[in-house]
Amino acid sequence: MALTLTLPADKKVYFASDFHLGTPNPQASRQREQKLIRWLDMAARDAAAIFLLGDIFDFWFEYRRVVPKGFVRFQGKLAQLADSGIELYLFTGNHDMWMYGYFPEEFGIAVYHDPVDLSINQHKFLVGHGDGLGPGDSKYKMLKKIFGNRLSQRLFAMLHPSIGVGMALRWSQRSRLANTHHEEVFHGDNEHLLVYCRDQEAQQHRDYYIFGHRHLVLDLEVAANSRYLNPGDWVTGANYIAFDGHECKLTAFTG
Repeated sequence: MALTLTLPADKKVYFASDFHLGTPNPQASRQREQKLIRWLDMAARDAAAIFLLGDIFDFWFEYRRVVPKGFVRFQGKLAQLADSGIELYLFTGNHDMWMYGYFPEEFGIAVYHDPVDLSINQHKFLVGHGDGLGPGDSKYKMLKKIFGNRLSQRLFAMLHPSIGVGMALRWSQRSRLANTHHEEVFHGDNEHLLVYCRDQEAQQHRDYYIFGHRHLVLDLEVAANSRYLNPGDWVTGANYIAFDGHECKLTAFTG
């Protein structure tokens, strides 16, 4: 899958990831949702496109006629931005992989489940959530295959939403991110996504590799004239990436 964008001189492309709306509790999630909306309002001033790179929700599953309760302010803002002509791109993560037709049909927002090659004014990107890429993490890769299996999805969909969503929320409460004492550890040259980026670069050059998932703010050299950037999560921080047609910059949002 490949995308091509032409960026006017006065516009930018924004990237952010791992909002995990819903965790660790409703009060903290609501505050984060409001901050996220302020960021989207800021970005909308000069955004040609906004990429949301997965784990937007701490849990998401679309039943045929039911979607999870909550986050209506965020969804309303997406609708407003889409209606204003800003291109929005939504990627699934390991917490919200069960997205299907709701966002394309209701908002006109494309949903991607795998990394995408992106060209912006002759600059080459590879963007995605980042889960399951690179070496290691075999336990999660196996779980991802199970969760991504259509039979597994159909069986889960047979559960009443009160049961299915309740089970998922209890599972989410056990996650590393919900336990605020946990800190992500940087693994240097052994970072799985950095290894993945370097393997990809050996096959095809990209100027930037942009992923989420790791919950670490990173700007690392992949090779000469090639970098891997990660904006981290919005539970422990609030960072984003902006591309102005010439270079990408990692910035902390303080609004």
